[in-house]
Amino acid sequence: MPQRGQYLRVIHCELTRLQSHLVWLGTSALDLGAISVFWYCFRERDKVLDLFESSTGQRMHTRYVQVGGVFEDIPLGWDRKVLEFVADMEERIGQYEALLDRNEIFLRRTKGVGTVDRQTLLDLGVTGPLLRAAGEPWDLRKTTPYSSYEHFDFKIPIGTTGDCYDRYRVRMAEMRESCKIIRQAIEGLPEGPCITTNRKVALPPRHELATSMEALIHHFKLVTEGFRVPPGEVYLAIEGPRGELGCFVVADGSSRPARVHMRDPSFVNLQALRAMAQGGFVADMIANLAMLDPILGGIDR
Repeated sequence: MPQRGQYLRVIHCELTRLQSHLVWLGTSALDLGAISVFWYCFRERDKVLDLFESSTGQRMHTRYVQVGGVFEDIPLGWDRKVLEFVADMEERIGQYEALLDRNEIFLRRTKGVGTVDRQTLLDLGVTGPLLRAAGEPWDLRKTTPYSSYEHFDFKIPIGTTGDCYDRYRVRMAEMRESCKIIRQAIEGLPEGPCITTNRKVALPPRHELATSMEALIHHFKLVTEGFRVPPGEVYLAIEGPRGELGCFVVADGSSRPARVHMRDPSFVNLQALRAMAQGGFVADMIANLAMLDPILGGIDR
């Protein structure tokens, strides 16, 4: 895969992490009584979605990452807008913390609430910020780097007690680290193609379709049939905003997988809710669910 395509993947993945954590922070603060933070977080999230719309054509970039790279290169001036957003975002994170770190209601609702020890979380298969908040520095971007993450300098924030407050602190620190990664990727963005030139797996450029019969044939066959891979099976995972997001694929030699199974971190992490709730108040379930940060579509999958 071209290195430029890898860097663009990293930039969009970290922007996704930021907007995901912003939704978590805004809705969690709202659930615990801090309504202002909700509006501020969604203000910044909309800026991320505007960047996605500019680079991918849609606010949720489901088609941007493709086999062999990314769908198309970033538009002129997009990198400058991203750097401006990152600089603004780093300042905003400090403002969010100023609103919450001295908020007595927020502190009483999170400190010492929903504590789960590291070993229990490991036994349950929990990953992501929930596990790191208990002191386990497990992050696939560091342990099994993918898509050029090994080229970037960033830390893995961890907690000490594994309570709701630690989960909050870990995610806030992760947003700062995402800003660092994005800045490094933008400033070091290499020149060259953003997707592989192998026409067997990547669609040909649009401008060739009107002049090249071969390009038109490849485009038609890829869209209608897909591409064939050798028989076998593989499991690959990335570090999503909520933890290990994996995909298990079994190939039978055809252009369609024989089996596909997604490992969604929201479904696995939900197992920790019982341990978080034991010994607490019914009202603490609000904080526990908020800091769990589940995606119901992933749980239902």
